[in-house]
Amino acid sequence: MTEDNKYLSQGSYDEKTSRRYWDPTFKHFAVKVGPGAHYVTTSKDEMIVTTLGSCVSACIRDSELGIGGINHFMLPESDTGNWGGVSASMRYGNYAMEVLINDILRMGGARNRLEIKLFGGANVMNSQNLIGTKNVEFVETYLRIEHMAVSAQHLGGEQGRRIIYFPETGKVKMKLLDSKGNAVVAAEESNFKKQIEKRDIEGSIELF
Repeated sequence: MTEDNKYLSQGSYDEKTSRRYWDPTFKHFAVKVGPGAHYVTTSKDEMIVTTLGSCVSACIRDSELGIGGINHFMLPESDTGNWGGVSASMRYGNYAMEVLINDILRMGGARNRLEIKLFGGANVMNSQNLIGTKNVEFVETYLRIEHMAVSAQHLGGEQGRRIIYFPETGKVKMKLLDSKGNAVVAAEESNFKKQIEKRDIEGSIELF
């Protein structure tokens, strides 16, 4: 596959956040997307896989062309710092949504044909700040302000989720995690939260 057919966050295929492999069950190439990454594809033989705890993923595609992808984001727990009057947490959430949508448009998608499905936002981390709830509130508010409708969603609760997304058709397969799976994803997200609170988001953002 050429770079014209896919786009991964940070402009390269990063093995630390994503990997591609053949899935014999679904007879598709699977791209696994981790926290802080996003992936967009035009390929009919690709599916996108991610595991969510308190993080949220938006599955977005052009419903006519089948160009689509997933992001995987967590808002930092801290609201310290500002970015043009916007809190640091809003900055990260905006970035995650805008880069996904803009990449789909850049690859030929049309804003008026975007189909949006939302997953995640469970409160699996040992925190009084209910990060999952904050993520759900953010993405719902963001889409409402942008006047973008949601066609399906499975948000909140206390169980993590494994998501398989087929951009060509828009079909999503979801499995709720058990207690062991919850513990694993909570530990991964805790480490990721510490990382994103210490670094700035790189790259420009094209507002629309």
